[in-house]
Amino acid sequence: MTLAWRLALREMRGGLGGLRLLAVCLFLGVAAISGVGSLSSAILSSLASEGRVILGGDAAVEIAQRRAMPEELAAFRDAGTVVEILQMRANVSTADNAETVIGELKAVGSGYPLYGEFTLQGGGDFQDALSRGVLLGREGANRLGLRVGDAVRVGGARLPLTGILDHEPDKVAEGFVLGPTILMSKADFARTGLERPGTLFESEYRIRMPAGADLEAFEEDLLERFPDAGFDVDTRENAAPGARRFILNTGQFLTMVGLTALLVAGVGVGSGVTSYLRTKTRSIASLKSVGADSGLIFRIYFLQIALVSAAATFSGAVLGSLVPMIVGSAAGETLPVPPAAGVYPLPLVSGIVYGLLAAFIFALWPLRQAREIPAARLFRAGAVSVGRPPRSVLVAMGVGALAIFLIAILQARAPLFAAGFLAAAVAVLFLLAGLARGIVLAARRIPRPRRPLLRLAIANLTRPGGMTMELTVALGLGLTLFAALAIIETNLSRQIEETIPVDAPSHVILDIPSEGVDGFRQIVRDERAAGGLRMVPSLRGAVTALNGVEVSEMENIPEEAWVLRGDRGLTYTGRIPEGNRVTAGEWWDENHAGEQLVSLEAEMAETLGLAVGDTLTVSVLGMPLQARIANFREVDWRSLGFNFALVFSPGPIEDAPHSYMATVHVPEGGDRALSRAVGTAFPSASIIRIADVIAGAQDILGQLSAAIRAAASVAILAGIAVLIGAVAAARRARSYDAVMLKILGATRGQILAGFLAEFVILSTLVAVLALLLGAAGGWYVVTQIFELEWLPLWGPVVLVVALGALMVVVLSLFGSWAALRTRPAAALRAL
Repeated sequence: MTLAWRLALREMRGGLGGLRLLAVCLFLGVAAISGVGSLSSAILSSLASEGRVILGGDAAVEIAQRRAMPEELAAFRDAGTVVEILQMRANVSTADNAETVIGELKAVGSGYPLYGEFTLQGGGDFQDALSRGVLLGREGANRLGLRVGDAVRVGGARLPLTGILDHEPDKVAEGFVLGPTILMSKADFARTGLERPGTLFESEYRIRMPAGADLEAFEEDLLERFPDAGFDVDTRENAAPGARRFILNTGQFLTMVGLTALLVAGVGVGSGVTSYLRTKTRSIASLKSVGADSGLIFRIYFLQIALVSAAATFSGAVLGSLVPMIVGSAAGETLPVPPAAGVYPLPLVSGIVYGLLAAFIFALWPLRQAREIPAARLFRAGAVSVGRPPRSVLVAMGVGALAIFLIAILQARAPLFAAGFLAAAVAVLFLLAGLARGIVLAARRIPRPRRPLLRLAIANLTRPGGMTMELTVALGLGLTLFAALAIIETNLSRQIEETIPVDAPSHVILDIPSEGVDGFRQIVRDERAAGGLRMVPSLRGAVTALNGVEVSEMENIPEEAWVLRGDRGLTYTGRIPEGNRVTAGEWWDENHAGEQLVSLEAEMAETLGLAVGDTLTVSVLGMPLQARIANFREVDWRSLGFNFALVFSPGPIEDAPHSYMATVHVPEGGDRALSRAVGTAFPSASIIRIADVIAGAQDILGQLSAAIRAAASVAILAGIAVLIGAVAAARRARSYDAVMLKILGATRGQILAGFLAEFVILSTLVAVLALLLGAAGGWYVVTQIFELEWLPLWGPVVLVVALGALMVVVLSLFGSWAALRTRPAAALRAL
C-alpha cells in the first residue's frame, strides 16, 4: 500500500466532516437519474417481454370500417391461428336506459384470448361468463351501479351482465380509450344491431404464429400483397407503440430533470470539499512542514474524495435499482404495465458515471487550492481561495463536463432536446453565479444602515466563507426548476379549463345512421338542445400514399406525422368548416362536382412537405380514393367541435357508406332524458359527454405532473443538503460573531434577529431571481415548444417559490442555533 493510501485511510478514521455533504448530494443525484432510467427500462422490458400478451397475439392486423376479404383472411390463416375482434365505441346502459356510459366494445370470436389470462371480480370462469352474456370493466359497472346478474342494454339488445372485468391483459395496446371495456361474443354482438353501413368500427385479426416465425417478413409480405387494403400491422415486438413512445419521452424528460438535480448537487460537492479541506488546514500544514510535497497532498485528499464519491454513487445506484419495485408496489395500477423485476445495468452505470464525473468536476478546484497553498499560509489562515482556477484545471473540468454532455445526448431519444435542456441548465447556473457575485458587490457598496444588526446582516453577505454563493446557485437553480414546472403545469391545466369556448358543446353523438338524420333532429328539438346542434358526415380511412408513394415504403416518417399512423376521421362538406381558415389555395364551390379534392391542415402539410396541387390517397372501406390537395387550413383544435385534418369536397367519397356525428348543447340536468331518447331511437349511436373526456385528460396530466414533481423534488433535496452544508461550514465564523456581540452587550434575541435579517435578505433575493428565471423558462416551453397560449396561474407558482424561501430561512436559523449557545471562553480558545 502506498504512502498516500495509508495516510488517506488513517485520516478518514477521524470522521468525514464536510465530505458527508458530498456523499449526500451525490447520493441524491445518482439515485434520481438511475431510478428514472431503471423505471423506464423496467416498463419497456415488460412491454417487450409481455408483447404477445399485451397485443393478444404474435401479430395483429387492424382494418377500418370493414371486415377482411376472403383472400385476406386466408393470408392471415396461412400464418397461424386467427381470432377476429370487432371494436367500436358503444353505449352500455341500465335496462331502463336511465344511466348510460360510453365504452370500448369488443366482440370477440371463438378462441379469444390467444394469450393472457383475464380475471373477474369475485373469481369465476372467464370463458363461461363470456359465453353467457356481457362482461363490463369495473369502472363502468361502478358508474352504472350494476352487479353480476343485472340486465344491461347494448345497442338494441338486452343482455345479462355475467362478469365484471378485474384484469385485461390486452388493454394497454388499445391506448387512450374513452370508457370501460364492453366485452361480448360475436353471437351476442349480432343481436345488438350495431354493425351497419356507415358505422365507425374496426376489425382486428390477432394471429398466433408458430415458434420461430419471422414477424418482419410476415408484415412486409402482407403489405406487399395487399398495398391498398389499409392494413395497420403490429407485432409482439412493438405491441403498444403509443405507450412505448410516452414512456421513452417521459423518461428522457425526467432524466434531464435528474441531471439538473445532479448539477445542484455538484455545487454541494464543491462546497463540501472546500468545507472539508478547511477542517484539514493543520493536517495539510503539518504534512508540508515535514516534507510532504504538493503532489502527495493532492493524492491523499483525492483518494479520500474518490472513496466517498464511489460509495455515494454506488449507494445511489442501489436505491435507483429499487425504484421499479417501489413504484410498482405503490402505484402499479397507474402505469401502462407493471415494471418487470430485475436489474438494468445501463441506467445504473450511466448514473454512476454521471456522479463520478460531477464529483471530479466540482472537487478538482478545491483540491488544487489545497495543493498549491504554502504551509506558512495554512498556519496563518484556513484553506482560502487563491483566485481563478489555472488553465489546466479549467481544461480538465471542461473535459468532464463535455463527457457528461456527450453521454446524455448520445443516450437521448431526441438529442437536440437533450442538448438544449442541458445548455439551458448550465446557462442558468452561470447566470445565478453571476448574480451571486452581483449581490456581494451590491452589499459592499450600498450605504450602511444605522441599525447595527441590519448592518451586520448586510456585511455577512460579503464575508469570506459566507453562504451567498452556495445558496444563490444551489437553491436558486432548484427553485427555478420548481417555478418553471409549476408554471408549465398551471398553464396546461388552464388550457383545458379556460380555453373551452363558452358555447362549447356538452355532448358528442357518434354513429347516427344516415336515414335517421331527420328523426335525430326532432329528438334534439324535443330535448331543447337544438340551439347547439351541428351535424357532419363521418367516415374513417387511412392515408396510404402521398403523390403516388406508398406510406408503407416511406423511410424516416416524422414523429409529428400522426395523420399517417392508422386510420383517421374523415368528412366532406361544401363549406369551410366553422373555426377553420384557408391559408393557401382556394376552397371549392359549395356545389362542387367532379374531381375529388381535399383540404389538409396547414401544420400537417408543412410536416409532410406537401404543396397545393399534390395528391394523397386514402383507403375507405378497403377501396383507394385519390384526391388532389386544393388548399391548406388553419384549424382551431380547442373549439371542441368537429375538427378534421382531412376534409374532402363532395364527390366520389359520398358514395361510401357513412354515418353522421353531431354536437349538441344539453340543458343542465338533461343528460338522462337525451340518453334515453337517443338510445331508444338509435341503439347504434354513441353519446360522449365532453366533461368525461376533459376529466380523462386531466387525470393523465395529473399523473405526469406527479412524476415530474417527484423528480424535481430531488433538486430541492439536493439544495437543502447544500444549505445545511453551507450553514455547517460557516458555524465557526458565526460562533465568533455571536461571542463578540455578546461581549459587546448584545442579547441572544438581538443576535438571532441579525441572523434572521441576513437569511431573509438572501432568501428573498434568491426567490425573486428563481421566479423570474422560472417564468422565462416556463414561457419558452409553453409558447415555443407546446405552442400554447400563455396562461400561467401565478398564485400557486408564487406560493411554491415563497415556501422555498421560507424553507431557506428556517433551515438556516436552525443550523445557526448552535452558534448562539457557544460560550465566549470556548470560542476564544478555539481561535
